[in-house]
Amino acid sequence: MAESIAPPVVPSVTTGAGATAPVTPLPLRAVLPWAVFVGTLMLVLFYFVGAEQGATSVFSGEGVHEWVHDGRHLLGFPCH
Repeated sequence: MAESIAPPVVPSVTTGAGATAPVTPLPLRAVLPWAVFVGTLMLVLFYFVGAEQGATSVFSGEGVHEWVHDGRHLLGFPCH
């Protein structure tokens, strides 16, 4: 029994003038640099919230600790 293969359905969006425009997926090459950038940024932020002012502190003093104090407790990091 032979089955027919239907062409893929391309989603479309309606514009303000009532016309439809096809939605094209983003290629991985366009997304990957942004994903690496955002991932690195999140790791740096995670470091400052979770480990700064400890044994591996980059800055001396209590400034960074006070800025991220509530975030530490929200994420479950002990700080005192």
